[in-house]
Amino acid sequence: MKDNNKEMFPQVTPDGEIIGAITRGEAHSGSKLLHPVVHLHVFNSQGHLYLQKRPDWKDIQPGKWDTATGGHIDLGENVEMALRREVSEELGITQFEFETLGHYVFESERERELVYVHRTTYDLPITPNSGELDGGRFFSPQEIIDNMGKGLFTPNFESEYQRFFACKK
Repeated sequence: MKDNNKEMFPQVTPDGEIIGAITRGEAHSGSKLLHPVVHLHVFNSQGHLYLQKRPDWKDIQPGKWDTATGGHIDLGENVEMALRREVSEELGITQFEFETLGHYVFESERERELVYVHRTTYDLPITPNSGELDGGRFFSPQEIIDNMGKGLFTPNFESEYQRFFACKK
């Protein structure tokens, strides 16, 4: 399996204003063209955080544990549309309430993303899509802290976890 490099994304400013359109291939080519993504952090009522395992075929951070849901906003979608589509595609969850935590620009060696961050509490079964993910599971806060900086998680997840959750009870 492989990502569709011809998929179209909006190109945006750091404030989220759409200024053009780019392909996935252009977004991940090292061009640093800013494009928007959505993240959903799924907690259970015990405070454990669900993480997805990225498949080895992914072009960015293969084989690492990452945010429960993370995906690009497609050209023509708004943030909520993309969030609900991605959560349904990746985790099989169609009914959930979410809280918006904020947004920020994330930059790696290959790309720049405008990340819209959300959270939810969800205690029903989660069915990760085997075509999109290599599974997933809940991690306790201590498991996350104990494994930070060891290459188990994506750098994006680690920085986001520290930004939004590490100091919060």
